[in-house]
Amino acid sequence: MPNDQLATLYPFLTSLALGLLIGLERERSPAARAGLRTFSLVALAGTLGALLSEKTGAPWVLGAGLMIMGGMMVATYFKANGNDDPGTTTIAAVVVCYALGAMVWYGMEQLAVTLAILATALLYFKPELRGVSRSLTRLDLVSILQFAVLSFVILPILPNQDYGPYHALNPYQIWWMVVLISGLSLAGYAALRIAGQRHGTLLTGLFGGIASSTATTLAFSRHGRDSPHLTGMAALVILLANWVVLVRLAVLVAVLAPGLLRPMLIMLGGGAMSGLVVLWLFWRRLEGKPDTPVLEMKNPTEIRAALSFGVLYAGVLFAAAWLSDLVGSQGVYAVALVSGLTDVDAITLSSLRLFGLGNLHADHVVTTVMLALLANIAFKSGLATAIGGTALARQVLPGMAAVAVGLVAGWLAL
Repeated sequence: MPNDQLATLYPFLTSLALGLLIGLERERSPAARAGLRTFSLVALAGTLGALLSEKTGAPWVLGAGLMIMGGMMVATYFKANGNDDPGTTTIAAVVVCYALGAMVWYGMEQLAVTLAILATALLYFKPELRGVSRSLTRLDLVSILQFAVLSFVILPILPNQDYGPYHALNPYQIWWMVVLISGLSLAGYAALRIAGQRHGTLLTGLFGGIASSTATTLAFSRHGRDSPHLTGMAALVILLANWVVLVRLAVLVAVLAPGLLRPMLIMLGGGAMSGLVVLWLFWRRLEGKPDTPVLEMKNPTEIRAALSFGVLYAGVLFAAAWLSDLVGSQGVYAVALVSGLTDVDAITLSSLRLFGLGNLHADHVVTTVMLALLANIAFKSGLATAIGGTALARQVLPGMAAVAVGLVAGWLAL
C-alpha cells in the first residue's frame, strides 16, 4: 500500500477504536438495538463521509450520511413492538459516534477521544445519574440554575476593565470572585446533600465549612443549646467547619496568587496544625457517640446573596486601596479587622487583587489575612458562646484559641 494511503488509514483505525468503545457499553444494554459492530461501522461511516466531503468539495455528503444513520436507527426502533424503551439514548449515541468519526478525519483526534470517553461514561453511569437526579430537590435545581446564571449569563457581559480611583474596581474581576466563592459554596452544599447527612460528624463539618462556616457555627450552636447531650459533637463540627476555612483560603491563594502560596502556607499551616491536634483529641473522645443532627443549608448561589458579596468585595477592595494609599498598610489592617468579623473571603480576595496590581506587598497581604482570620475567630467564638451557652463555649473556645495561636506562630515564623 502506498505511504499516502497508509497515512489515510490511521484516522479510520482511530474511529474504529472510538466506535468499539461506545459500542462495548451499548452491547451490554438489553434494550439497545446497536452494539459493537453497529457503532464501529457508524464511526467509520463518519470518517468516510468527512473524507468524501473533502475530496469532492461537497459538504452535503457528510450531512446526508448523518441523516441516513439517524433515520435508520429511528426506523429500527419504530418497527420494534412490545418494548417500552423508545431508544432515544442509543439513537443520540449513534449521532454522536458518527460526528466523532468525522472529527477524527478533520484532525481533532484528541478532542474526539475525550468526547468518546465522556459519552461512554454518561451511558455507563445511567443508574447513578438517575439516582442523583431523583434525589434533587427544588432548592437544588434552583441553586444550579442560579449558579449557571452567575457564571454564563452575567460574567461574560461584564467589561474586563479597571475603573475608579486606584484602578481597583474591575467589574469582570469582581464578579469572577463572586462566581468563585459561589462555586465553592455550591460544591460544599452538593457534597453535604449527597454524603454529609449520611456519614455523620466529620463530613458534615468538612462540607459545612466549605458551604458556609458561619451557617454551620450558627446551626450547631443551636443544637448544642437545645440538646445538651450533643454539646461535644456540636463543638467538633463547629471547630472542623472553621478549620476548613484555612484550607479554603489556601486554595484561593493557589488559584489567584501562586507567588504568595509559600508564605501563606506557613501562616495558615501553623493554625491548621494546631487545629488538627485539638480536632483529633475531640474525635477520640467522641467515638461511638450519637450521630450528627441534620444541617439545613440555604441556597448557596442565591442572586441576592451573590450581589451582596459582590458589593461587599468591591467596597472592601476600594476601602483597602484608599486606606493603603492614605495611611499605608495600617489602613488595610483596619479594614481586615472590621470586614473579617463576618467574612474572611472578601478581604482575602481584595488583598490578593491589590497584590496583583502592585499596590500591596506580600508581607502585608499575609498580615492582612491573618488579622481577618483572628477577627473572624473572635466573632465565631462569640457567636457560639452567645447562642450555645457556657457548656458549648468551654469546648469551642480552647480549639478556636489553638488555631489563633497557631496562626500567630506561623506569621512570626516568617
